[in-house]
Amino acid sequence: MDILGSLIVGLSSGALYAVFGVLLTLMAALTRVINFSQVAVGVFGAYLSLRFIPVGLPDFAIVVIAVVASAAISCLLGWIISTWLGESSTTARSAVTVATLLGLMSLSFILFGTRPQANPPLLIGPLISFGTITVTKVGAAMLLFAVGVAILAKAILTWTPLGVRLRAISDRQTAAELMGVNVKGLQLLVWGVVGGLSGLIISIVGNTQASSATSMIVLLIPAAAAALVGAFSSLTLTIVGGLLVGGLQGVLTSFPQITLLRDWVPLIVIVLFLLWNQRKEVWDVAR
Repeated sequence: MDILGSLIVGLSSGALYAVFGVLLTLMAALTRVINFSQVAVGVFGAYLSLRFIPVGLPDFAIVVIAVVASAAISCLLGWIISTWLGESSTTARSAVTVATLLGLMSLSFILFGTRPQANPPLLIGPLISFGTITVTKVGAAMLLFAVGVAILAKAILTWTPLGVRLRAISDRQTAAELMGVNVKGLQLLVWGVVGGLSGLIISIVGNTQASSATSMIVLLIPAAAAALVGAFSSLTLTIVGGLLVGGLQGVLTSFPQITLLRDWVPLIVIVLFLLWNQRKEVWDVAR
């Protein structure tokens, strides 16, 4: 029973959850949408590039096509929401992404089936090995990716004119429009960039996951748990949440009697944090 080794493996998965959690948090903060289709967009774009691109293209070209396809799908969804639901509540805007999630899952099942399809082998193998403990290249890359995106987003939003405009359309969309800010254009930029990053992430990890398109879409659940730890606002806590979920899952695999509980960890985290966030209302009513 190698708990430390299992923990390291779990943290590698947790880094992947953290990346998607960061993207979910950015979408919620900048577009007022909890994008439940975030992972599905990346998966569909990545697998679409494998299904219909001619054989013989270099791996780099396949990844670029996956990124472009994911960005295009995400932009289309963003255009629909910003055009017809521009002034709607976050709940109404997010509901559209649930329908998109279900639609992409159905299309993925029809087009790609249930058989695993290997993505280009971009980051395969161990990065560091000592004893029975191995840190994989893809796990380290996902952690660096999550931290890098968080730092870059924070820097742009804090110190650049683009960041000021993005924060303005998030906080006061109507006021930003009256001041001449291109609200729809900036929102589509966010949708496109986040969608493209999702396609890139799936292209990187798809070869190591050895999963079908439909099964990879369920990465949304632990990613949402990570974003919820950060209350869809704190990128730092979101990264911590992703590592927490992955680490707990890894540790549970060391105990055969309860290893099946690993799949329940994200749901348990979601329920606990929802209850924690509601504590103030309950206490106010009690008083």
